Amino acid sequence: MSTPTDNDRTLLTVMASMRALPGQEEKMRAALEALVEPTQGDRGMVSYNLHRGVHDPGLFCFYENWTSEEALDEHLEAPHLANLMTELDGILDGEIVIHRVARIA
Repeated sequence: MSTPTDNDRTLLTVMASMRALPGQEEKMRAALEALVEPTQGDRGMVSYNLHRGVHDPGLFCFYENWTSEEALDEHLEAPHLANLMTELDGILDGEIVIHRVARIA
């Protein structure tokens, strides 16, 4: 199975993780799933994949590839992401952890 970085090691990869408060897992899932479609139209988005913990249904992670940090920064300022932050108020357990990484092997 190939990934976008197989052919382009200049892509910015983002791994973002967050946790739902107990009992709020499905509400968080719906809010995060609703973010995927509008993000598909963001400039510089190469891939944008949402994952959920297999043994921990409160854990959600995005695995993303972007053409540049500027494109990612635009996404982070997009209205659909700002709306998400409002929706996560009261259901997010802790902080959203975001790692910006580059593939080296």
